[in-house]
Amino acid sequence: MPRLIPLVAAFTICALAACAPEARSDGPPANQKDLLAETRRLDGFFNLAVSDANARVYALLPAPGDDGVMLRAIHAMRLSSGLGSNPIGLDRGWGDNGRIVRFRRVGNRVFLEAENHRYRASADTPEERRAVAESFARSVLWSGEIKETQGDGRLVVDLSPLLTADLLGLAQRLGGDGGSFSLDADRSAPTTSEALAFPKNVELAAELTFAASDPGGEVRATAAEAGAVTLGVHHSFAELPDAGFEPRVADPRMGVFALGFYDFSAPLEGEVLRSYAWRHRLARQDPDDPESPFVDPIVFYVDPGAPEAIRNALVEGASWWGDAFEAAGLTGAYRVEVLPEDAHPLDIRYNVIQWVHRQTRGWSYGGGVVDPRTGEFIKGHVILGSQRVRQDRKIFEGLAGVQKTGTGEPDDPVVLSLARIRQLAAHEVGHSLGFGHNFAASVNDRASVMDYPAPWVKAADGDLDFSDAYDAGIGRWDVATVHWLYGEYPDETEAADLDAIAAETREQGLLFVKDGHGRSVGSAHPAGAVWDNGVDPIAELRNVADVRRIALDDFSERSLAEGRPLAALADVLPPIYLYHRYQLNAAAKSLGGATYQYGKNGADAAEVTPVPAATQNAALAAILETLTPEFLDLPEAVLAKLEPSGESFWFPTGSEEFETRAAPLFDMTAMVETAADLSFAALLNPRRIERLAAFEARGYRTPTLTDVFDAVEAAVIAPRTSSRREAAIARSVRARYVAALIELEQADLSAPTRALVRARLEALQSLFADDENLASRFFSAERRERPEADKALDALLAAEIAAHLDRLAPAAAPRTKGPETPPGSPIGQREDCWHCDTVLLLRR
Repeated sequence: MPRLIPLVAAFTICALAACAPEARSDGPPANQKDLLAETRRLDGFFNLAVSDANARVYALLPAPGDDGVMLRAIHAMRLSSGLGSNPIGLDRGWGDNGRIVRFRRVGNRVFLEAENHRYRASADTPEERRAVAESFARSVLWSGEIKETQGDGRLVVDLSPLLTADLLGLAQRLGGDGGSFSLDADRSAPTTSEALAFPKNVELAAELTFAASDPGGEVRATAAEAGAVTLGVHHSFAELPDAGFEPRVADPRMGVFALGFYDFSAPLEGEVLRSYAWRHRLARQDPDDPESPFVDPIVFYVDPGAPEAIRNALVEGASWWGDAFEAAGLTGAYRVEVLPEDAHPLDIRYNVIQWVHRQTRGWSYGGGVVDPRTGEFIKGHVILGSQRVRQDRKIFEGLAGVQKTGTGEPDDPVVLSLARIRQLAAHEVGHSLGFGHNFAASVNDRASVMDYPAPWVKAADGDLDFSDAYDAGIGRWDVATVHWLYGEYPDETEAADLDAIAAETREQGLLFVKDGHGRSVGSAHPAGAVWDNGVDPIAELRNVADVRRIALDDFSERSLAEGRPLAALADVLPPIYLYHRYQLNAAAKSLGGATYQYGKNGADAAEVTPVPAATQNAALAAILETLTPEFLDLPEAVLAKLEPSGESFWFPTGSEEFETRAAPLFDMTAMVETAADLSFAALLNPRRIERLAAFEARGYRTPTLTDVFDAVEAAVIAPRTSSRREAAIARSVRARYVAALIELEQADLSAPTRALVRARLEALQSLFADDENLASRFFSAERRERPEADKALDALLAAEIAAHLDRLAPAAAPRTKGPETPPGSPIGQREDCWHCDTVLLLRR
């Protein structure tokens, strides 16, 4: 791999154009020699002339062909400097997957045009290919004036306006947080010091400033001055890959990322929609020798800007994939190194693991630049957010206490956090190798780093066991997918060999649940869940509940480093109090759930089978336990330690704490409502409710909607309590159940299902309005005389249900939204975010 040393020399217009006497100019009669006299030359994929004094970048493009095209290239853009706001997402290193562009002469201008490879014709017939090309739109991204046409037909073009154009749609993204941003051309310019040219690629950069009069809160929190946001944009132009890369048809059973396209040359009996797997090129120096070294091994480079301990963990974790390549017979095909000091992390030739800082913790990403014709990775690129490891450390301090920090023992929060960093590095590099999520791996003894791993802490004899918190090394599923995606097979048997690998994973019992079927709490597969553990998600929920209770009973100043404000306990509490949230969602998927597998017609027998009734009922019972006053209570000794708001003199409290209506004091009611809402969101998810109704309609003897509603009401309307505090908790839970039902009735339900939900609300309205009936149905004789607070709440709930049922317009609907839940995943509960923490760094 060539070193990043640009070829720099004094540059004049004569050096660019050879100053032939017959040179002609079709451009404006400007003083071209003066324009380029004080520039320096960079020779490479295309030649550059850079004026540091005037902040201009000029290109000498080849002579146009008959079609006006001068040059075709892979073009990709990424941010060399970002905003630092996770919700907005404009991180250092963020960008697109690239496109194929062509520089085309049109009159006295050059068009930069993006080709459309989503629609194509594979036939060799020019007319057939032209018919497809003319049926779908191309995109002209930019046009610039030709400064001079040389005697040999080469063109001098000023690329500066291209580099400072907002091709990534940054103004729109900044405005999504509030305010209307626009690019300020006077405060934007090429970064000439970062211009680099190499034989097969050119790297260019610019800084763009966006102005707004009323920016949003995220911009105000992160930019030096909110009204002027300056971001660095890096452009890569690379030679199109040469022949020799063989696309591999994607397989839905193997969890690989796929490039989808339409091939209109497909025969009538064939499929127009096709897909190629994303993968890196691996070619032997001697194609006939299976032991021959690889021409260009896959090398990932770790950002040297990461602290040493982190950097070492990143190298170690990312290196795990080497074991999978070794197992696939691809010795020497993969390795990990630290990025050389003279290398630019956004140079398209380098696969990079970039260490990125944000104001808050956030998602990490794995992706890269891909040839849109074949699915070949041109550059793998990983973004790792630095605040995530600090959140992990905070959780472990909440569980184990800070006294263990620095001991090197299994419950040392730093040791545990570095173990998580290793896994995260392996996970995100997996995306940049072409592998998607497998959210069923946790039930297969953690068979893949492509799952989301929760720390597997175990409750044992009233203590916590951290010895198996995170797995180390690559999993069995990962080995199989490397075999499938990168294995070498004879052309004549490749399809059969790949099918055999998929069949073998089934025979070994390796489950696969893809992202869209595992991330959401409403998804159906009982094995597909995020941040979960264990073969049995229901049994593991009880383990997690025990871990949570042990930690909460011992929650104190032990979770804070010496010298930290005691008010910071309110920041440590939420991830411990809500420690069960993801295992809760995992257990809920058995209720109204079904098992299935992805197959290919003729190769796999696939059936969708509802989860057995006994398992569904066990899941329902386990979730209801998370709604009991005992579960939701906090010891008074803990409540007494929660000082007023953790807000400091320098920065406001963020979204990590529980909301409070009792400011500045801690609000126990809001905390309870938050946890109750998580449980009801899992139980009463609209998709789960529809599946329960559908199973009943199809004659399965599984829990019905009536069964679920009856069980919930038996648990939350009249639970036994042992203190005033628990009685107050029970009232909050009852109120949140009514709110959840009202929201469910307004969800996108079928008419028959909505009718059942509405009937249940009508029954509850009647029940809450009739105190004697309520008491006789739910309370034993010794509990019939209920506190006035309960009677007042029942009257309110009856009125809120009536307001909902009788409303004439949405404005009359009752307030049902509870407190905002503190983030669990890096940016909270986002069921719509199917691509989060995955490969796709989407364009625009």
